[in-house]
This record gives sequence, structure tokens and C-alpha cells, in this order.
Amino acid sequence: MNFNRDSNKLDFKNSRFVAFYIVLALVFLFYFYRLFMIQIVEGEYYKALADENRITIIREQTTRGIIYDRNNVVLARNVPTYDIVITPANLPADEGDTQRIYRVLSEIIEVPVNNGEINEETVRLYSECGTDFGITQIVYISGSLSPYQETGIKCDVTEEIARRVLEMSENMPGVGVRVNSIREYPTGYDTSEVVGFLGPIPNIVADDMENRGFLLDKDKYGYAGVESSLQDLLSGKNGHRVVEVDVAGLEKRDLEPPLDPVAGYNIKLTIDVRLQQVARAALLDTMEYWNQRNLTGPLTYDGAAMVMNPQTGEVLALVSEPTFENNRMTRYIPSYYYQQLSLDQSKPLLNHVTQVAQPPGSVFKIVTGIGAINENIVSPDQFINCPGHIFVQNSFSPNDPGSQQEYVCHVRTGHGQVDYIHALAWSCNLYFNKVGGGFQDEVPKGLGIDLLGQYAHALGYGEISGIELTGEETGMIPTRTWKRVNRGESWATGDTYLASMGQGYINASPLQVLGSFVTVANQGIHVKPTIIREVLDPRGNVILPFTPQMLWDITKDPKIMVYDQDDQETGEFKTVDPHVVELTRQGLRLVTQPGGTAEMAFEGDTHDSSAKTGTAEYCDDIANSKGLCQFGRWPSHAWTVGYAPYDNPEVAVVVFLYNGKEGSQSAGFTVRRIIDNFFLLKEYDLEKNGG
Repeated sequence: MNFNRDSNKLDFKNSRFVAFYIVLALVFLFYFYRLFMIQIVEGEYYKALADENRITIIREQTTRGIIYDRNNVVLARNVPTYDIVITPANLPADEGDTQRIYRVLSEIIEVPVNNGEINEETVRLYSECGTDFGITQIVYISGSLSPYQETGIKCDVTEEIARRVLEMSENMPGVGVRVNSIREYPTGYDTSEVVGFLGPIPNIVADDMENRGFLLDKDKYGYAGVESSLQDLLSGKNGHRVVEVDVAGLEKRDLEPPLDPVAGYNIKLTIDVRLQQVARAALLDTMEYWNQRNLTGPLTYDGAAMVMNPQTGEVLALVSEPTFENNRMTRYIPSYYYQQLSLDQSKPLLNHVTQVAQPPGSVFKIVTGIGAINENIVSPDQFINCPGHIFVQNSFSPNDPGSQQEYVCHVRTGHGQVDYIHALAWSCNLYFNKVGGGFQDEVPKGLGIDLLGQYAHALGYGEISGIELTGEETGMIPTRTWKRVNRGESWATGDTYLASMGQGYINASPLQVLGSFVTVANQGIHVKPTIIREVLDPRGNVILPFTPQMLWDITKDPKIMVYDQDDQETGEFKTVDPHVVELTRQGLRLVTQPGGTAEMAFEGDTHDSSAKTGTAEYCDDIANSKGLCQFGRWPSHAWTVGYAPYDNPEVAVVVFLYNGKEGSQSAGFTVRRIIDNFFLLKEYDLEKNGG
């Protein structure tokens, strides 16, 4: 019995294995049969199918988003262009009829019927729309490769020519018009630095763009301005079809459902193109005025201006001179023009508001002043003597009287006894030298470079602002370590004296300078500058509304490192006393009043404006090449920052003029003109809207 039971089990197992092997054998037999049929019996059929058909992905280009200013003025849009094309397979079978079509077409589009020699080399170099071949040669090359694919005979023809070809197309089988799209910039040069331009997809992002479905030979990529920084929002997504085509390029069937293209988002900027034009005109007029009056030749063609709503951070105008003409690069980027821009010492391809840092000069003095008063280096009402010049002992040679360095005020006879708010109003150099670096018994210990750097960063210097433009310059707020590493020298008192006036190693962009004053105008609130007002979908629905962003408040958010008596970091942070900010606001208000450095520029001002002028000595490669860097007579940049009104400011402006001499004489008048026009436009809009 036991044996029989075991036998039954064995028999049962054997039967399962037998069944399994039978099934396995049948499967192998089936695959062997199919392999035999495919390779032997039907081999020629499948070989022909493989030779004659292939799978291809046909991309359908999307539509790039439109760019508007804040008032819906179009800054960038898509306009149609027209190519005359021929599909070789659709031409008449009769050669005589084909030649007749070529002759008629040749007269319309001015491409010869025959031109050029076809050989291996010329075929290799052939490029649609970039050839000198005649119509016959173009069709021959294209027909040999893909007869069912249209090929360009002449690209970018006028609308009139395209219309004529369409009207005659019934009598010219195989001939058609292909409609493409290019970018057009209606406001052109006026907004070039803001909007930017398009060009071929660069190699560095080519793989990524191709993986995302973009066509490397057809799609465009943003190279500057918001065309670059908002590339992903504007570009949309291409559609595609996966199709089976034969060897001649004839479509046979779709292999999967087509994917429709997704249009790019439309962008409404914060820019007011009217104010943009006003700011540019004001900047250019100032340059022209001083260039004509300078006895030794033109002073400058380089400058920058920025207008902001200080309460929201909205950039209302952004002007960089010189800049590029983006309408010259809509179809392609001319190599000669791009080379001209690239070699220009003025760097017109850079945005001088955000991408170029310069010594800020006296506009930086608010940093030194806020720091010195907040750290109790001096009291606000303490008088500091300004005799016109002082001598400071070189810290590396304390016992050598000959090593003393002279520091002078821009008023050589001196300002006399000066308190904080009047030091701002009169821009007294020696006041800020002393409170920044210390001076004998009068100011035993100055603010010092460590704390000066802390207050600079708290006001936005040396920081990325976050504005939606690429390549933002961080500027330079030096430290002791930076100088030791990069200059191989220790930090000296003289370095602090220069830094306290925004000179020496200090560098900042106009955007950063304006940001520091906006913080003061806002009583300590540092807002994020923005150039985007709204993002809209193709149907006009707002998908990203504007919301002002407060980044920090220097009177509430601890941003200032606390140092001990030995100048060592404690790890603790402090805020700025609101009273210190208010005192600074009072000093800036006095700048535009009688006796202030901007008195002449703001004479008759009715907008309760505040300002700060700046004159920054410099010596760069351009100045050196012109022999301008003479000791004691260095050239200088002109700066002025202004905002209005004093309470609840609505507009803030910075103007920078490269080699513009004194800010009070050049940049100051430019700022005044822009502020006046801002309020004129505001009044006009209120009247227009019945407000």
C-alpha cells in the first residue's frame, strides 16, 4: 500500500512534468515555425517591409508666448514668414510640364531654373534655404532623398510673392507656400535690454532641449532679457506624431494618437513702455549735453537708469546704454553685427543695470552712516570736524611721518562742524571717512570693514536680488580675508576710509544701489525687485498674479552680526533702530533742499523728493587706454538716486553715467526729469480713466 501510494505520487509528479515539457515543446515548435516562416518562407516580404518603411516622429512646432508691458502694449510677438516650397513627388510626370512650372516660378521668386553643379561635395554641403543652386538642382537633391517631403526653394519671401504663388498653385502642382513664424519686437531698441532676442538653440542645452521635443534646427532660444530668463514659460511644448513612412517619405499610418502642441504662456511685464522711453530719452539727452560741452571730446555714451515702485518692487523702466537692436536678429543673428557688439568696449550685450558693477561712490554713504549711528560710533547730533583735508598715518608704518596719507573732501575749504543728516545733505567725505575708519581722539574707533560689510549686505549690496533676469552681478563688498587671499596684503585703515565712501574695492550694480535706497524709503523694508506683473495662459487667464514680496525688514529681522570688544563674531545678530532709518530719510530729504548737493537739479521740485548724489573715481582698462588715469585727477562716474514723495514714496530712480563726472551736475538732472515725467504720466492716466 505504501509503495503504491508513493508510486501514485511519483506518477502524479511525472505527469505534471510531462505536461509541462509538452507545453514547452509546443511553444518552441510554434516559435521555430514562425521563425522558419519569417526567415525562409516570408523572408523577402519582411525584408522589403523593413527596407521600404520606417518609424519617424514628426514634430509640430508650438507658438511662443507674447510679451506685453503693464498697459498691454505688445513688446514681442510672432509674425508669419513665407517660404516657397516644392514637393518633388507631386510634380507632373511630364518633364516638359515640370520645366514650365520651374520657369514660371523662377520669374516670381527670382531663383534661376538651373544654377550650380551637382557633385558629391556640393550635395554634402547643401542646406535648404542656404544654397545658390537653381530650382532644378534643389528639386533633384531633395527628390533623391525624400520625394514626399517639401523642400524650400526660396525662404522668407514677401507676403505679396507668397500670395501670387498661392494664386497660381492650381496650375503649378507640387508648388506651395510654407508659413513659418518669427519674432517681432514692435518697440525695438526702446526695450531691447528688457525683452532680449532669440537665436539658435546653444550646444550647452541642445541635448536637454531635444529630449523635451524641441527641434534643434528650427526652434529658437532666448539669448537675453526675459526671452532668456523666462524661456521655459514662453517656449511652450511642441506636439508630435509617431508615423510609419516608406523609404520615399510617404506617410502610411499613425502608430499612436498625435500629441497636440501646447502654446507658451504670455507674460505681462511691470515695465511701462512710456516711462521706459522717457528714461532713455533723459539719459541720452544728458549724455549729448555734456558730450557737446566737453572741450577734450565726448565724455560718455554709456549709462544706466532704473525706475521702481518702492512699495511693490515693480520695475517700471530699465535702460542700459548702449544696447542692441533686437529687430536686427529676428530671422537670424548676423555674424558681423554680433561680432561688432561683442568687441565693443561698452559691452552693449550686457545689461548695465543688473550685470555690470561699478564703484558707487557717495551713494554708498548711507551704508556707512546707518552703521555708524546704529553702532553708536557717533551720535546723530554729534558734530564731526571737516577741515577740507586730513592726514592719516599708514597703519603699516606707524612711526614714519612720511607715510601719512591725505584724504580730502570735495569741498576743499571744508564743511566745518557737521552732524549726521547734514553730512548726508552735503555729502561730506571726511565725516564718513572718520566714522567709518576712526580718527584720532575725535572718533577713537570707527565702524570698521567687518561691520561696514554687515550693513552693506543688510541693505542688499553683495547680494543677488532675485530679479527675473539672468546673469545678475553680485558686486563686491570686500573683507579682510578677501584682500589677504586676492591681494596678498592685510587690510589697512586707508582701505576702510575708501570703502566708507563707496570707493576702493567696493563695487555695485545700479540695481543694488537703488535697492538700498528703496529699503530706506520704505523705512527698513527690503522688497524683491520684479519685472513680471502677470503670467497668462494662451486664453488670457491669469495663472500667476502679481504679489509684492518683502524679503526682510532691517528694523525687525536681525541681519547684523554682533562683534565683541576684540572684533570677534559672537554668533548673535541685531536689527537697525527705526530711528536711525528715519534720520537717514531726513538727511536724504535735505539733499534736494537749499545747500544740498542736488539743490540745483531739484530746484522748484513739487513732489517732495529725496535724493543722494554720488561721484565715484575709477580707473579701468578703457580709462587707462585713453590716458585718463592720472594720479590726483582720476576720471569719475556720476550717480544719483532719488525717490518721491518723502512719505509713502511712489517712485524711486537711479541713474548712472559712466565717466559722467559729478553726479549732482549730470545724473541729478536726469533723475529729476524722470521723476517729473512719472507724475505727469500718473496725472494723465488718472484724467484718462476719470479718476
